[in-house]
Amino acid sequence: MSERDPLVRYRDKRTAGATPEPGVAVPPEDAGSEASGAPTGGLFVIHKHAASRLHWDLRLELGGALRSWAVPKGPSLDPAEKRLAVHVEDHPLEYVDFEDVIPPGNYGAGPMIVWDRGNWVALEDPEAGMLDGKLLFELRGHKLRGVWTLVKLKKTENEWLLIREKRTLSRAELAAAPNADAAVPQESILSGLTVEELGAGVDRGDALARRAEDFGAPRRAVRGEGVKLMLAHTAEAPFSDPEWLFELKLDGYRMIAARDGHVCRLHTRNGNDATSWFPEIVRALRSLPVDDFVVDGEIVMHDEAGRPSFQRLQRRARIRRPMDVKRASLRQPGTFYAFDLLAVMGHDLRSVGLEDRKALLRDLVPPAGPLRFVDHFVGVGEALYEQVTSMGLEGIVGKKTASRYRAGRSRSWLKVRATRTADVVVVGFTEAKGGLQGLGALHVAGREDDRLVYLGRVGTGFSEGDRKELRARLETLEIDAPAADRTVPEGSDHWVRPVLVAEVQFLERTEDGLLRHPVFSHVRDDKAAEECEAPLRRGGASADEGERDFEADSAGGGLAGGRADSQGDPPLSNPDKVFWPADGYTKKDLFDYYRKISPWLLPYLADRPLVLTRYPDGIDGKSFYQKSVPVSSPEWIRTEIVESEGSDKTIEYFVVEDRASLLYMANLGSIPLHVWASRIGSLERPDWCILDLDPKGAPFEHVVRIARILHEACEDIELPNFVKTSGSSGLHVLLPLGRAFDYDQSRTLGELLARVVLKEAADIATIARSLQAREGKVYIDYLQNRRGQLLVAPFSVRPVPGASVSTPIAWHEVHRGLDIHKFTIRSVPKRLSRAKTDPLRPLLDVTPDLPAVLARLAGRL
Repeated sequence: MSERDPLVRYRDKRTAGATPEPGVAVPPEDAGSEASGAPTGGLFVIHKHAASRLHWDLRLELGGALRSWAVPKGPSLDPAEKRLAVHVEDHPLEYVDFEDVIPPGNYGAGPMIVWDRGNWVALEDPEAGMLDGKLLFELRGHKLRGVWTLVKLKKTENEWLLIREKRTLSRAELAAAPNADAAVPQESILSGLTVEELGAGVDRGDALARRAEDFGAPRRAVRGEGVKLMLAHTAEAPFSDPEWLFELKLDGYRMIAARDGHVCRLHTRNGNDATSWFPEIVRALRSLPVDDFVVDGEIVMHDEAGRPSFQRLQRRARIRRPMDVKRASLRQPGTFYAFDLLAVMGHDLRSVGLEDRKALLRDLVPPAGPLRFVDHFVGVGEALYEQVTSMGLEGIVGKKTASRYRAGRSRSWLKVRATRTADVVVVGFTEAKGGLQGLGALHVAGREDDRLVYLGRVGTGFSEGDRKELRARLETLEIDAPAADRTVPEGSDHWVRPVLVAEVQFLERTEDGLLRHPVFSHVRDDKAAEECEAPLRRGGASADEGERDFEADSAGGGLAGGRADSQGDPPLSNPDKVFWPADGYTKKDLFDYYRKISPWLLPYLADRPLVLTRYPDGIDGKSFYQKSVPVSSPEWIRTEIVESEGSDKTIEYFVVEDRASLLYMANLGSIPLHVWASRIGSLERPDWCILDLDPKGAPFEHVVRIARILHEACEDIELPNFVKTSGSSGLHVLLPLGRAFDYDQSRTLGELLARVVLKEAADIATIARSLQAREGKVYIDYLQNRRGQLLVAPFSVRPVPGASVSTPIAWHEVHRGLDIHKFTIRSVPKRLSRAKTDPLRPLLDVTPDLPAVLARLAGRL
């Protein structure tokens, strides 16, 4: 097999034009393009294939293709079952969507359904595992979830065993395992058909049409984009009633999904076309064996625990470039929860009772997959609410079983939130205190009896970016007096015109009219201040506090909030694992260091793409470099998609902005942290120019001398300059640019200063890159000043004996006796507790007069 093209065997077995399978005619353009650095997982798919013999095919994305195993008896949820898995030819990545009948006469002829699909996470190096004959991985699919292993049988070429790992299962799961396989749905997660039904060409449309007629549904075309949604009122407390059914309240975006022949579309609650934004949902709709329907539902994204994550959905909604949307549809797929069927096969169901509409809907939607039926419970609202609140979910929705679908808000649908939310009008803000930047809290109000009444202050739930962005936005709206009625706090607070709307969470509205324990969620740019009714006090029933709106979040105009300041520290795994054997430092020592140092380190990480170098077994074990965010990352960590220079590819980077995110990186075994010189939002404009003084065998006293020459030259041309240890062997001289230069200009500045040093110290300094050409001199590296080049972050630990730290130091400390190895994970926290200040911190805030600096520099050349 060609190393460059893993699909040679796949194409050799197939004839182009004779089979509907993808990637037969030509190699896929992107084959192997995703494989960079150490693989950590990717997509997986399990096909159920009725070829000459019925079997299942397990396929794992690895090395730009799908590594494939034929499993004659299929995977088993019982760890005691060891299922034979025969390693077969790699398949193209497009095969994750393939579901069709392979015509007779072709290799593998017969129907094939997508039995399960999702993401897999490698728990050990998978490339090494393929060579060694053992793969350990986690599956996160619609049917299969948990840890599995593939073990190659000795003295065989292609035979492996597929086994579910029992060590991660609870006692209850182990007890149920022998009978678990019987409960797994055998239908396709896309079409809802069994492999036998696909082979027989089953079309469920006729049966649904006959039942719709039996329910008295008129024949009338319904267009998805023209549907006016039925909306729920809010009830203050849960209730039970045998004439009502109760569903889980979802935390997602309301959508109408419609199909007319081969055309499938998604529309937001405002009627806007969202079809191109969630192609994975559209593919699933197109796979259904019914070609005419209109469904009401909600798009949701889940976290690792399977709970709805609105923050993850917000991030996904902002993706717009077609290539990024395509990648996100595979790596971060959404799920469409269907809760009502409005039309099917030319019949308008809106006049049919809800219970009958849902009976038809249940038969339309597959039992598992990217489309899911929202199940319900009749009569038991209070019991369901109690369970929902104990699980930390959004709430419940009660609906009259006989209710017809009517546009607008109806008291036949009532929602009860576990935590109440409200859309409020911002009428002012307070100054930041206690080290915060931007603003401290928001003053908010709501409409009551045609007046704007004060509802209190909201001071939590903001990220640092939220506080800064809100401050900048509100300063343009300042007025002299508060716009809200009622008594407002006295003092020097700022008041603003009542135009900005924010969503907040709160426990209740107290008897004196204020919100109890309000928490900021996000800005609602889609909603007008006039729409924001104040929630009623305890015991009342208010109008809807506002529904999630796709346009507001996807347009990027809203602020990315929603993650409360109270995000706790993540758990630490394997705390006693030794990371520095010679020194005895453990993973816990690394974790504790980053926890202590976080207030000093976080300013250098904020808003910057972060790259990890992970040492899961310490500095003497294997390490790997990780740019892209793995599929296993938690939703509360910020990520940003960045275009790669010179190509059409993009990379999703971590962006660390709080202690919890920092400690998550430490728990991954990431010892050093590397960052860009520029920030999200101004990636072409670096904050600093770096001159890396690299001795590579030269005496360190030469590094000191060169640093002093640079310092004196910068002082002479009035360019602020700072220094830190590299933590390894040299020094980093950093010059603030205030984002006034691009990278080419920064590199030119660095080169000019390097040449100033050469004029004075050519005997010990060089700008030659190759080790041989350096001739034992200190290398002044100015070429690091380019887009995407990384700097080891200040206060970052280095993977070297002694656990040294890249430490900011003052210029008076740069002398012949300087020992950079004395700055370690033990000594640096003590140093900072004594010093109280960071000598490098002004680097992020100083904006020098660069034209004047360059003019003075020219005089020295």
